[in-house]
Amino acid sequence: MVSERLFESRAEMISALQAECETALRDAVEDRGEATFMVSGGSTPEPLYKALSDADLPWESIYVALVDERWVEFDHDKSNEAFTVKHLIQNKAAAANLVGMKNSAETAAEGVDDCENAYQQLAQPFDITILGMGSDGHTASLFPHAQGLDEALNPESEQLCAAIIAKQSEVTGAITERMTLTLAGLLRSKSLILLITGDEKLAVLRAAQAGTDIKEMPIRAVLQQQTVPVVVYWAP
Repeated sequence: MVSERLFESRAEMISALQAECETALRDAVEDRGEATFMVSGGSTPEPLYKALSDADLPWESIYVALVDERWVEFDHDKSNEAFTVKHLIQNKAAAANLVGMKNSAETAAEGVDDCENAYQQLAQPFDITILGMGSDGHTASLFPHAQGLDEALNPESEQLCAAIIAKQSEVTGAITERMTLTLAGLLRSKSLILLITGDEKLAVLRAAQAGTDIKEMPIRAVLQQQTVPVVVYWAP
């Protein structure tokens, strides 16, 4: 259930995705009174969030929640929650309801129950979910061969959230303790958007599509499932 939209420029890609997000969120609010927008961190979606922050949407009825988070405080420069506030929860979108993953627990494993309780309160299915992909084939914080990965990749799980300890690499950086949506959590979405740029990421996508080992490249679990449509947005 994977389709691809390949663009000639990043500006064109962001404009098209902005329109898709606005339509999905507006329609959800009209249909059920609220919308759920699941977002990932990183430089690739940053211009999308900046553009959406000025959109004329019923933000007070839109819940913005994180796909994953490093287990760091809000004032840490690697906090996805802080990144989302800086780039999306601004301007008109300042009226949105932000649901973060990090809580007062000392570890992600100790904080997973509170995180799960918060996420179970979100309207489901999630209306639109933005995913990225690392050069190692991870998505969300579903890292190759990570501690906790097997449980997090169980598509039959009732858990939306999972604590993960990644194997440290150039991709993870120093912070390996994470909270993430599980595969089952991702599959609670109406639509999964895989947003990637550059020839390297396109090559990683092709490698993921050519293989089957989901522990080696967890993005394969998203690409191989037949439950939720996945749309790849790519630009050079």
